[in-house]
Amino acid sequence: MIRIAALVSLLAVCAAPARAGKYNAVLNIGDTAPPWTDLEGVDGKRHSLSDLDGKDVVIVAFTCNSCPVATDYEDRIIALSKKYAGPGGKVGLVAINVNLIAEDRLPKMKERAAAKGFDFPYLFDETQNIGKAFGAAFTPEFFVLDRQRKVVYMGGMDDNSNAAEVKHNYLDRAVEAALAGKAPEVAEAPAIGCRVRYARGRARSDRSKDK
Repeated sequence: MIRIAALVSLLAVCAAPARAGKYNAVLNIGDTAPPWTDLEGVDGKRHSLSDLDGKDVVIVAFTCNSCPVATDYEDRIIALSKKYAGPGGKVGLVAINVNLIAEDRLPKMKERAAAKGFDFPYLFDETQNIGKAFGAAFTPEFFVLDRQRKVVYMGGMDDNSNAAEVKHNYLDRAVEAALAGKAPEVAEAPAIGCRVRYARGRARSDRSKDK
């Protein structure tokens, strides 16, 4: 009976689902990042995660056109790209939009990217599968992947959607740590923004209250 009880306990542990992150219902720190394949970008090309095989670190930003918090972060994303993801740099930065409303579809994405001068891939996934695979719930929401494409950071870029009031830039420190082959001191932080508009639709997040 003791052996049977022990076996049942072991099977229960093995059958338990993997623990997700503190703020992410799908991924945990250390998980292998879900790859994307053949997503169309505003540049008219098709993009995959494997395109960035030569980069030591990859930053994935889930964003959109329609969320005012996401647009507030655009200049910070552009600055991040210029700092880390320039030609010959060790970091790749990709922005992905999975919202399906007209304002967030590819034609409007192209207009927005041109108006803002995005110098990084801005991709559209009509299936929304990549957003679901990452557990992305907000725009903007960021993920940092190391050389092995393990998730080493996920969540918000910083602690305030108002750039003038930011006290902690989690994303910047996570990128620096990943480039140094170290784990960031803060591996997760709550994202600030609007809910991703998955097919069933969700209300705007109350995390955007500081907007």
